[in-house]
Amino acid sequence: MKNLSVKALLPILLAVAACAEKNGTEPETPEDTSWIAVETYAGGELGTTFNRSASAFEDPTPAVEQAGMEYDFKQGEYFFERTFTQNTEPFDGLGPLYLRASCLDCHPGYGHGKRMERYRWNDYGNGYLLVLYDQTDNSYLTSLTGMPQTQAVAPFKAPLDETKISIEWKEYTDEWGNEFPDGEKYSLIYPEVTIPADAYYVPILSKNGELDASEVGIRLESTIGIYGSGLIDAIPDDSLLVQYQKEEAMGFPLNPAIYAGGQWQSQYSNTKQGDGEKHPFRYTYALSRGAVQDGPGANAIWNITNVTRSDRRYHYMTTAYATKASQDPEVQAEFYNYFPEYRTDAGVEKDIYNYLMGEYKNESGNTVAVVDAEMNDEDYVDFMIWHRGLAVPAARDLDDPVVQRGRRLFREIGCATCHRPSWKTGKDELNDPNNFFSHGDSRLPKYPYQTIWPYSDFVQHQLKMVNDIRGGWCRTTPLWGRGLSQICSGHQDRLHDCRARNVIEAIMWHGCNGSDARESTEAFRQLTQDDRNAIVAFINAI
Repeated sequence: MKNLSVKALLPILLAVAACAEKNGTEPETPEDTSWIAVETYAGGELGTTFNRSASAFEDPTPAVEQAGMEYDFKQGEYFFERTFTQNTEPFDGLGPLYLRASCLDCHPGYGHGKRMERYRWNDYGNGYLLVLYDQTDNSYLTSLTGMPQTQAVAPFKAPLDETKISIEWKEYTDEWGNEFPDGEKYSLIYPEVTIPADAYYVPILSKNGELDASEVGIRLESTIGIYGSGLIDAIPDDSLLVQYQKEEAMGFPLNPAIYAGGQWQSQYSNTKQGDGEKHPFRYTYALSRGAVQDGPGANAIWNITNVTRSDRRYHYMTTAYATKASQDPEVQAEFYNYFPEYRTDAGVEKDIYNYLMGEYKNESGNTVAVVDAEMNDEDYVDFMIWHRGLAVPAARDLDDPVVQRGRRLFREIGCATCHRPSWKTGKDELNDPNNFFSHGDSRLPKYPYQTIWPYSDFVQHQLKMVNDIRGGWCRTTPLWGRGLSQICSGHQDRLHDCRARNVIEAIMWHGCNGSDARESTEAFRQLTQDDRNAIVAFINAI
């Protein structure tokens, strides 16, 4: 099968896939390999690309092509790849504060951010977002945005001086001495981040009051690959609920802040732009977003660069920063030189504050926007066509006996419990908690009734790692396409902070005491080296 071209394979794969899907089964007997055709289409027939080159993460889905959206897809791609500025059409609007000037900076090769030795906003591939929080209750600092900014345009000053941020990578030895029973060794590292008090431009405030720098928890959280986001969005809300109910019945620990007692305890909603309609969380490591139309990309194009649009004519900003900057004599002295159009009779302090907050209340008590839309609606629609339209690379080498053995072992030792192999999409009528797109909006590509293979349950679990993710709960990472990270993104770093430099390290970090994946990791340790390598080969194949 390896010697056949993709074009020659397509009719065979489609026919077998249709048969297997009709039967609704996934044969597991060694002599029956009809599952290969089904699982090869990692993103289903409407969401899979057979490109396995360095551009594999960048292709439009067949759904985009069938809908005649290729040109719009390419237009949207520009806004991901190009650098935003203060005054260059159509990429103007950067600032007053920002994290990066380009989305591509965080997603090298459209993939996962890579492990960095330092924190610099313009180091290519630095997908790190700082996570700063009050250690007493894990709540974000109120004086900094949830994703703290480290850059500013004149005359403003950055909330954090990133040159004073230190990332130290420390060696970690697990209880097995970083060695398998057969003598093969591995190494583990984790990041320790420190930020001194004089790096903060704003006071360090949490909902519990002002903190000393030593009381601030600091973690790194990297960006993840963005391909396949539209397919994940097409999974029905009630299917996610069924998954939680299933795991609860199996006795798995679940985040009680999200789900308990057979029902949701919290869901994603948007009451600022939207009407508060609720949808299950499904995106980001911290499970902070619930629909791709109001998800990481839709928000990142605004809050990473602070580029406003018609439904968000205000900046990603805190009142603490706006207050501090508006009272800064140096900012006051230069403000009108840069922003003369915002001069009013209210005075420079109020003018700065209103500009930074993007809105103010008039004499009638109504909220008035003072910042123009910098990204127009047509460009934003194109960006979302691109975001929802990125294809998933087809699974590779599933006919290889080593990969097939790894697939079987992956299931036998329990990895597939959390890394659930497949899902079925629904009607895919679109949900937008932001209320920019309407329900069933025809402007975006759709993926109805597809069998997809993300290898994730989209549920949070705990690995109990040293310097773990804030709160300890982390969404199961989809594994589809990750085997192409080296060729597409130039690295194969894994886990939420890129501490794992390869698949073996990622697996062994799952084995910490108290980890939800402890038993699977122990079983992995007992395998022969050939069998461990087979599992790695399978993970890299899907």
